[in-house]
Amino acid sequence: MIAAAIRSIYTINLAIKRGERVLVFTDTLSGAEGVDERERNRREQLRDMAYLTAEVGKAYAKKILYLEFPATGKHGAEPLEELWRTAFGNRAVNKLEEAGLLHPLLNKTLTGEGMSKAGIIVGKYKKSAVDAVIALSNYSTSHTRFRNLLTGMCGCRYASMPLFDIEMFEGPMGVDWKALSRKTLAMAKIVNSAETLKIAAPNGSRLTLSKKGRKALADTGMLTKPGSFGNLPSGEVFFAPLEGTAQGTLVLEWAPTRKLNKPVTLLIKDGMVQEVSGDDPYAAVLKAKFAEQPENRNIAEFGIGTNNRAKRPDNILESEKILGTIHIALGDNSSFGGKVQTPFHQDFVLFKPTVTLMAKGKSPVCLLKDGSVNVGTLIKSHHRD
Repeated sequence: MIAAAIRSIYTINLAIKRGERVLVFTDTLSGAEGVDERERNRREQLRDMAYLTAEVGKAYAKKILYLEFPATGKHGAEPLEELWRTAFGNRAVNKLEEAGLLHPLLNKTLTGEGMSKAGIIVGKYKKSAVDAVIALSNYSTSHTRFRNLLTGMCGCRYASMPLFDIEMFEGPMGVDWKALSRKTLAMAKIVNSAETLKIAAPNGSRLTLSKKGRKALADTGMLTKPGSFGNLPSGEVFFAPLEGTAQGTLVLEWAPTRKLNKPVTLLIKDGMVQEVSGDDPYAAVLKAKFAEQPENRNIAEFGIGTNNRAKRPDNILESEKILGTIHIALGDNSSFGGKVQTPFHQDFVLFKPTVTLMAKGKSPVCLLKDGSVNVGTLIKSHHRD
């Protein structure tokens, strides 16, 4: 069962060709991470699964590159130099280092002209880069320069699978991929007709945010075109809200991997978290993150789940894909259309939301009502194609 599901990643999701080079990587527990036995077992299982994925891939690719490295401890932090060299090749990384760009890239401080120069260097040596990546690290590399340069400049196909759990093979990974793609693309088209979104949830969350000038993207799981990027399991429509526009209150009932003992409330003004309140220890975790860098307070992402096979609320990789949920992320959004760059990106899911889309000169459209998708709206969008 597991081996068959892994084969599908190569044959369906990434459509690996026999002459291609594929990088599979995972991260290992570092000494700085304090985890309980259950989490330790999950991390060891993730490592075993990454190794098995690499072994299975030998039947489909010209070459499988496999790498383990110590965990960064942060979602959105740049991976270690060793992984850059494995993915891009030594020549590209040496040129980045000679140009004084490598360490700013690794520290996620390179912007503007520096990023343009880095892109030119990486593009020059793109033939040395891998053709596809299966990222089975615990900490997400989705919102990194590493991923962005691989997909954007080298045309690499990139499957990001942070926090992956073996049970997902029997759940959201067992979805009808073609049907999921159609549904997600239709949803993205509707969202792209909006300029402003109004969000409400039964837990007291109330938010408005602007989408003006930003494109909603569809994570369909079909990563077959050059430069394709997405999660596995997949199934979401997402975009970076216009910085400075989010206003309201976000009530968190779930942390990324557990239900909170008590809700944590975030007061949001001008696109940034201004206050954190609540008795759960996770409130202190967020306050510490916000103290590290002010950009970590940014409302970075709005997303809608579209995968009908996703069910688990206690793992953010799956829960943000649950059909009829929405998620809001904090921190970095620079890799998918935003302007905020920081080594932090964390999503939070809201259940049974109501989402209203608004655009100038048009009547408001209710896309979700108490977590139920407005099927009529999707059908109308499909017929307009």
